[in-house]
Order: sequence, then C-alpha cells, then structure tokens
Amino acid sequence: MDSQSRATLMNGADIIVDHLTKQGVPYLFGLCGHGITGFMDAAFKAQNRIKTISTHHEQTAGHMADAYYKVKGEPVATFTSCGPGSANLVVALAAAMMDSSAFLAITGNVPTGQFNRGPFQETGRHFQGDFPSVIRPYVKRSYQPMRADMVQLAVTQAWDQLTAGRPGPVNLDVPLNVFVEEASVVPSSTVKAVINGAPGNPKALCAALDMLLKATQPVIIAGQGVILGKACDALLAFAERTGIPVVTSPNGKGAIPDRHRLAFGAIGRNGAYAANDATRNADVILALGFSFDDRATSAWLDGYTLSIPPSKLIQIDIDPTEIGRNYPTEYGILGDAKASLELMLEMAEARTGGPREGGAWFDRLARGREVWREYQSSLALSDQMPLRPERLMAALSRAVPENAVVASDVGVHHNWIIQLMDTLRPRHLIHSWGFAAMGFATSGILGAKLAAPDRPCVAVVGDGSFLMTPHALATAVEYGIPVVWVVWNNSGFCSIRDIQHGMFGGRELATAFEIQRTGESYSPDFAMMAKSMGVASHRVTHAGELEDAIAMAVKANVPYLVEVPVDRDIRPIGTGSWDLPPLPNPEPNFLKALAARGITF
Repeated sequence: MDSQSRATLMNGADIIVDHLTKQGVPYLFGLCGHGITGFMDAAFKAQNRIKTISTHHEQTAGHMADAYYKVKGEPVATFTSCGPGSANLVVALAAAMMDSSAFLAITGNVPTGQFNRGPFQETGRHFQGDFPSVIRPYVKRSYQPMRADMVQLAVTQAWDQLTAGRPGPVNLDVPLNVFVEEASVVPSSTVKAVINGAPGNPKALCAALDMLLKATQPVIIAGQGVILGKACDALLAFAERTGIPVVTSPNGKGAIPDRHRLAFGAIGRNGAYAANDATRNADVILALGFSFDDRATSAWLDGYTLSIPPSKLIQIDIDPTEIGRNYPTEYGILGDAKASLELMLEMAEARTGGPREGGAWFDRLARGREVWREYQSSLALSDQMPLRPERLMAALSRAVPENAVVASDVGVHHNWIIQLMDTLRPRHLIHSWGFAAMGFATSGILGAKLAAPDRPCVAVVGDGSFLMTPHALATAVEYGIPVVWVVWNNSGFCSIRDIQHGMFGGRELATAFEIQRTGESYSPDFAMMAKSMGVASHRVTHAGELEDAIAMAVKANVPYLVEVPVDRDIRPIGTGSWDLPPLPNPEPNFLKALAARGITF
C-alpha cells in the first residue's frame, strides 16, 4: 500500500495528540485559553488515551512536567494559551532548560489571518506571532507550523529534539487556525528507536584511566549527567573496582548512595566537609556530566572546593560546550557517561591487581566524613522551638520512607537539604538547581507523584516559595493526587536575609515577613490555608510531635500539609564559599565550629 492510500484527513491538533499518544505520553498539563481551545478539543476526543490535568497557573503546569521528567526520565507535554498564558510558563521553561530537563511546551498563538493587526494577546510589536522570541534563551528549539500540512513534521522533530543529546524543553507554537484546519497526512505509526550513547575516544579513556590509577589522591565528581545518562550502576561498579572516592555535585546527589563507603557527599558552597576536602586536595579528578557551576565549585575561588591546577582534570561530558569551559583539562573527552564508564571498567578489569584498599587518602576522607556527621547529629538532638534546622532534617530522614521522592523548593532550606539529606538512589531528590525557580517543588511534587504513583512524594518548601504557587494544593484535591508538603516556616526570604546580614553589616530590608506598622514577625496560618482548599493539615507546636506528624501525613495517602516553625537565625555551616563580586566572599567556618564544640579533628 503506498503512502498516498494511507493518508488521512486530520486537523493540526489531532495530528499533535495522535503523535503524543503513539509516543506513550500519559499526561497533558496545562491551562485553558482562547488560543489553545483547538488543541483542547483534540485532547477531549483522546481522553481514553491521554489524561489532561488542568492547573490554576501555567507555571505549575511547567513545574509538574519538569518534575515528571526528573523522576521518570520520560517527557510529557504542557499546553498554554497566547499572551499571558504562555508568558506565565517562562519561569518553568527556564528552570527545566538550566537543569537539562525535558518537556514539550505546546503554546497557542493567534490565528495567522490576524497577524500584524494587533489582535487580542498577540506578541507582535516587533514581529508577527512572535512568542518564540520570548522564550528563545529557555528552550532548545521552537517550531512554529504556519499551515496544517506542516504540523506532522514539526511535532515529530520537536519530540525527537527533547532528548537528543543533552535533554531540554522544546516549544511547539501553533496558531489557532492551524489547530483546527485539516490536512491530508500519513499518521505516525512508530516510536523512534533509542540509540545508545557512544563512549569517548578509547585512546583518551585509556590514558585517563592510567592517570587515575597512578594518582595518590584521586576523586570522582559525579554530576547530574550521570543520572540523566543512566550511568549510576556503571559509576558504582567503576568506583568499587578502582577504590576511588566519589563525591557529587549538588545536582548529582543520588548518583551514588550517600551511605556507600566510597561516597563522601556533595561539594560546593553548602557541601559536606569531606567532599570539599577531597576535591580541593585531589591530584587527579575525574568529572562526569558536571558543568562546574558557581554554587557547586565555591564560585571558582581557588582552594575552597577546587584547585585546578595543580589538580589534573579529566572531564567527560556529552555536551561539547561544557568541556574545558570553566577549568583546563588534561583530558577533555566528548562521550556518553554510561558507555565511557563501562569501557573504562573493562580496561580496569583487564589489568592485574584489585581495587586499592584504604590508605592514607581514604582514611583522611573517612575521618572528615565521621566528624561532619558527629557535629551535625549533636545539633539535631535539640528540642527548641522554633526548631533547629538540623532537628527538622533528622526528623525527615526518620519519618519519610526511603523509597520516597523528595522535592526541595528554593530557599535556605534547600541549602540544608543539600548538606544533610542522605540521597540513596537516582531521582530520590529533585530540585530546581541552575535557575532556582521558587515554586518548583510546591507545584512539581504533583508531577513527581504522577510519575511515581507507587512511591510517597514529599515536598519540602519554604514559606516564601510556598506562597508563590499555593494553588497547587487545589489541583491536588481536584485530581486526587496524594502528596505531602512540609512547609519550612521561618517567616521570611531567609537565604537573601542571610546575605544581607553577612555582607551588609546586618542591615535587612524586604526579606523578613513582618507587620510593617509594628515590626512584629508575620506568618500566614498555612495549616488553615490548606484546610480551606480541602487539604488535610497539621501545625507542629513542639519538637516531640515532629516525626509522628510527618509520618502520619505520608501514611494518610491524601493531599496533606505539615507546617513546621524553624529558627531563621540558625544558618548552614560553611565548608566552601560563594562569590558575588565585588562583595567579599564568606570564609568556611566548619573547623572553627568543631573546635568550639570540643570535637577534635
């Protein structure tokens, strides 16, 4: 049968929905608007094949799609209308782009016949129907079919682009008339085969392995690319075969279980002591899928997290723009993390001798890990109210099941989670790292639960970030999505308040939540707010009820909010630094704090 005889008359929206369902996409997340109604009609007709989740703000839809990919590793799609509808999606697109997270953003536009006439909600003062220019820095590519017969190619290319190479969001911008006009097309019938990544250059990998095995103080940095590339098992096998210590970037937490004997924590501004000690004193570093961003490297300040040179860097990445971008490499190797590690493991196994065992380097790092845990655990015993952050983190580790997905929103609580949460597997912890979009976890936890319906899903959110997208609670109730929000209530935007106190002599403005007339600390009653939306809730009033309150919320298997008062004047201990030139960078204070508490090191 020739292709002409298999052609079917379909409108643009049906072509898109048909392609998505054949790719196995289970959900559409979005919000209605006149520019997207043609697409919504196609989604209505396909309800038995793909489920639509309507949100109360487009940002929530985008964060849900981002979190879905972070948890499951498979993209879904969002739908938004022209004008403010799709403009509200920009923050979520940027967050996904910065974290190499993929979803298809289907945006409605005004009809092509109204281009350049100033119709309602057209982005067109500079160029007609120009929404793609609004999001140009925040997507891998925009596709804008102008006729129905262009839609099939556009949606196919857009979908394939999502996960080709480094993942990221892709935009399909469609004028209203193109959604509803028909064209004769051959419907897509096959799913594109997944092509396994190729390893880096074998000679370079062999030379890199030689350098690693000859090193006296080697370390592996596992970035998020290890998780995205499904290379975690290969990383663990390689580390165990060679006996090389492993640290992670904050975005790579979970690439190796934090409780593994070769794991020494996350590096950077709020990293663990042993992790930063390892990377700044290593003679050879193997970096895998790690972009060397400022918060993970102590802002590139020499000697805090990294000293390259004299440390020699081997960098393996799938994205050529990352190799050598921030630090010079001895070997910069373009390749897939999983395939490269597997090839290096084969090379290592072919050599005589087993893994290095112990030694002065390992013992040094193990002692650093031990004193770090001793210091933090002693503070977690406090029953003060408002709670010490260490106490809340200890309660979360005890009350949240190990198979849970934990989503962290953005704020000072995020720093505590990076420092103290034991991340036991890939995609155990999800967060917005590169763009740090507040509201990510409050909203995204819904997408996480849809991606992992059999696992408890808990969002740890600051009061500031929660207030940005609290409408996510209504969506959870409407669709029966049983997630838990733990609201870390410290009455302010305290990560920025801390900067004001540290760098501007204690002067603060617009960061603490206060009644302006009296200066009295202010906080909404989040538990009551949740109840007003139909969400079960509990407000913790004393430390002794904390674990039970969180465990009860998880066990209830309904949308549930737990509000926890936290002392905002207790700040994360520093083992690295950060830099906001020309302001002076803060110095690490962990060793001083150890001495003050009588812990010898």
